[in-house]
Amino acid sequence: MTYFDDLKQIININSYTKNKDGVDEVSKLMSTWFEALGFKNISYKRETIGNHNLYLSPKTDGLKILLLGHNDTVFPEGKFEHYWEDKTWIYGPGVCDMKGGNIVALQALRNIHKENGKIENIDFLLVSDEESGSDDSKTLSSKLAKDYDLCFVFEAAGKNLEVVTGRKGVGTFTINIEGKASHAGVRYDEGINANLEATYKLQALTKLTNLEIGTTVNVGKITGGIGANTISPTCELLLELRYTQNSERDRLLDALNEITLTSYVEGTKSSLSGNIQRDVMQSNEAQAILIKKIESISNTALPTEQRGGVSDANIIASQGVTTLDGFGPFGDGDHTVHERALKSSFIQRIDLMTSILKYHQKNKVL
Repeated sequence: MTYFDDLKQIININSYTKNKDGVDEVSKLMSTWFEALGFKNISYKRETIGNHNLYLSPKTDGLKILLLGHNDTVFPEGKFEHYWEDKTWIYGPGVCDMKGGNIVALQALRNIHKENGKIENIDFLLVSDEESGSDDSKTLSSKLAKDYDLCFVFEAAGKNLEVVTGRKGVGTFTINIEGKASHAGVRYDEGINANLEATYKLQALTKLTNLEIGTTVNVGKITGGIGANTISPTCELLLELRYTQNSERDRLLDALNEITLTSYVEGTKSSLSGNIQRDVMQSNEAQAILIKKIESISNTALPTEQRGGVSDANIIASQGVTTLDGFGPFGDGDHTVHERALKSSFIQRIDLMTSILKYHQKNKVL
């Protein structure tokens, strides 16, 4: 199967997000393959990260589809590299997250091109910084999203080949607390303890969690103080918000500001920094209608799931584009040295996406 040979080539190139040369090398290979199918490549050049690439097909009347993936992976050079396989699994960095998914999309497009001799109204966006939060590419993705009616994202499928209809929104924030240093033994009462203020804020933040509706607030790191004999003059809280509803996002942001501005320990002052990295992807009726159509086209059931993790599907969905994720192969161990993808799932996912795009090319609707 030639697409496994292609996957091997890009897996064997280290494309850690901060390895610009490696990410761009993967992009060059992908560009060669897409250009062979008649796509025009618009490259969005970047100095410190890999370039983002938008592959454009000719446009006619009808539904416009965006396919979405990313070229970057999470391991620096020398940490986890190289492709290998056995009878059932393929192993390597990005094999399911998400170089494997990119190959699924590429092969489906090859199948369409082979049958029709052309591809229309389907574009493919490959970004280079998804694994670090898409801080650079999310502005570009949000802007481009407005040109499309539907988006298919090629992150890994679920265990039972589920597609993803919902993902939590996520934000990362830092609260910086200022107190006043003093000698803990001689002038204890003259100090203003920033660490003590942090403990009150920690408890207030934790109480915002509501597991019943999928809201979590986690203070993952606390840094403060000078030493055991000094009242702490500063402290820093690093925290993450995750939520499944827009109303919860608003509640959390309001509460976060209130907790920051509240001085539980008299004399402390606090400031807040950070942002929502990716807004929530909520399940909706438009997705349900699309799924029924896909089931009819492919003559197969399409199970669905919601995930706590985020992807660039969040970004596109937040622009009002009907978006489905999880069209890559099934795999597990992503972000670990045990990452692998199930060989048989490549065939299933390529066949599914081929049937979807074949119908679209014939009818210009879905």
